[in-house]
Amino acid sequence: MMNLWPPFVFSGIRVLEIGADWRRARVVLRRRWYNRNYVNSHFGGSLFAMTDAFWMILVMECLGRDYIVWDKAAEIEFVAPGREDVFAEFKVEESALEEIRVATANGDKFLRWFQVEVKTASGEIIARVRKQLYVRRKRHKSG
Repeated sequence: MMNLWPPFVFSGIRVLEIGADWRRARVVLRRRWYNRNYVNSHFGGSLFAMTDAFWMILVMECLGRDYIVWDKAAEIEFVAPGREDVFAEFKVEESALEEIRVATANGDKFLRWFQVEVKTASGEIIARVRKQLYVRRKRHKSG
């Protein structure tokens, strides 16, 4: 369904894979005439858009319904011009999930950074994107 989301469709972004266990995702940004910038490389907004929401969705699905997960902050570092299709691969490690569970066990909020690299098929790094997630256990109403 994510491949039908208009910001992806109209930017050349395609979700290639989402793991059945929500621990990984792989995304491609196809280089097209409509997503190039003034100097003929990938438009920076498209590079950022291809990584948007994945950390939040994956972590939310891995933790389950007892947690609130939101994007809190983001940053992108442009490393090299992207002049071909580029890929981002997200992997949620069990150690990160355990760190979140421990930090939020008493109901406190927890802020954690996740990073993904945007690369060419040959492995050249085009950009690094960091997303900070806000995570908290839901407060259950007693009744």
